[in-house]
Amino acid sequence: MLKDLIIKNRSCRGYDGSYVMSREDLLELVDAARLSGSTTNRQQLRFYIADDKELVEKILPLTRWGGLFKDRHLPYEGKGPSAFIIICVDRTVCPPAYAEKWAPYDIGIACQSMLLTATEKGCAGLMIGNVKFDELKALLQLPEELEPKLAVAFGKPDEEIKIVDVPADGNVNYYRDENDVHYVPKRALKDLIINP
Repeated sequence: MLKDLIIKNRSCRGYDGSYVMSREDLLELVDAARLSGSTTNRQQLRFYIADDKELVEKILPLTRWGGLFKDRHLPYEGKGPSAFIIICVDRTVCPPAYAEKWAPYDIGIACQSMLLTATEKGCAGLMIGNVKFDELKALLQLPEELEPKLAVAFGKPDEEIKIVDVPADGNVNYYRDENDVHYVPKRALKDLIINP
């Protein structure tokens, strides 16, 4: 069952604009992150839940989705997420050098837990690192000690995403066909094992 969730958990760039994730569901996602591992159990992450439609619309233009697509602007009109969860590092919890080194690991663990929980609920998400973080921090009126590091969009998926084998030329770039089906090439397991 966990493998099924992992396979189904794809980076979604198109959502059902009419669907609204409940605050309770979003709190469950953050709770999954809270219960996950954290380096030396510092628990340096903080989470801003942006589930107000107006606020979501203000955050959206501060993000850039699908960087490999130069010819399209995602998400399409009316296909934006229901909510964002902004992951921040609390700089009062540990020394800056420690946070700089270990926060990316904690963020990755927290994101995977939230995304798998969302997938289990029939929803989907997208980790977005291409964000105008200074503008986002000002918009959310975050205190100085909270540093936004990642925006994660969530909602009900409204696009088709397929995992495919990496082609013979080795190109791992995701792509879309003429019907806007999104393809994600994955390397074969045998190609990843160092000591077969």
